[in-house]
This record gives sequence, structure tokens and C-alpha cells, in this order.
Amino acid sequence: MRIVLVGATGDIGQAARKELEQRHEIITVGRSGGDYQVDVGDLNAVKSLYAAVGDFEAVVSCAGDATFAPLAEMDQETFMVGLRQKVMGQVNLVLAGLDVIADGGSFTLTSGVLDRDPIRMGANAATANGALAGFVKSAAIEMPRSQRVNVVSPGMLDVSASRYGAWFQGHKPVLSHHVGLAYAKCVEGALTGKVVIVD
Repeated sequence: MRIVLVGATGDIGQAARKELEQRHEIITVGRSGGDYQVDVGDLNAVKSLYAAVGDFEAVVSCAGDATFAPLAEMDQETFMVGLRQKVMGQVNLVLAGLDVIADGGSFTLTSGVLDRDPIRMGANAATANGALAGFVKSAAIEMPRSQRVNVVSPGMLDVSASRYGAWFQGHKPVLSHHVGLAYAKCVEGALTGKVVIVD
């Protein structure tokens, strides 16, 4: 398969790539690096990305920012970061791809642990994660041409613990290899409309 991997340089993206590149051609996409660059928050930019890539069978998104701050310090603009980038950015990858991905193609998005196991300052990310879960469950029943859509929801990765562990007190880090396998399950398997939890 030709797989468009968005957010390929992050910890989660690297875990997905390490597993999938053993068997497939990976086209890497980032905000400033990779084979192609795109702002996923811009639907027209995503359409242009797909036009430039050409034929592909799967999209894996490991992209999307959120604001980590105390709830009392949030305003509409800071809260919109997660909704605009993590939610709509990944939704845009699906909306723009429906007409151009191969028959039977798949979209695999990324959420995270915080909507089911919250931390302080994580309300924005938790809201985004919950929205993505709702999106894939509902979108799956309307996908054309036997397409599939799922979302991987990993805990904090082992390779991320040195940077983020202080925020995730008491959370057990998950193995990057296990996270990679979750993306393989979504891309190479038959699931659709599922939240694939890795914890």
C-alpha cells in the first residue's frame, strides 16, 4: 500500500511508521518537514496535498495540537486550538480524502488517553479526543466505496515519559511497539468505526 502518514516525526508518528514501513510505502507529511508539508487545519491545503501525492490506499494521522493550561486560564481562542487542529485537522483529512482514496481505503486518526483518564490542564485535549471518538463511530456508517475510519487512542508513550511524565503522574507508559501495532491493525485489518485503545 501507499500510506500517507501525517505527523510522521512525532513520537506516535514514528511508532506508526516503524511498524508500517516494513510492509508498505510511506509518504511522510508534516507541518514543516517530511516529503510534503501541510496545515491540516486548512481543508483546501489538504486537498492540494492529496492531489500532489497521487494514488494512495491509506491515511494515518498522528497530528494535531491542543492547549495544555489550567481551565480557569482558558478562553475561547486557546480552547479552539484543540478543536481546530486536533479535531478539524484530522476530520479534514477524511473529508478531503473521501473522493480520492482507493476503493476500500482506510483513514486512521489519533486521539489519546485524556478523555477516559484525565489530568490537570488536559481539558482541551480531552475534549478533542472525545470528539474524534464520536466522529469515527458516526462517520463509519456513511463511508463510501467500502472505506473505513478508526481512531487510535494511546496512553503516554514510553519514549515520551521523560518529557511529559510529570504531567501524567501515576500513568503507566505504553510501549511504542504496541502503539505501532494498533496502527497496523487499523490499516491492514477490517475494523471500522472503532476507538482502538492502547494502555
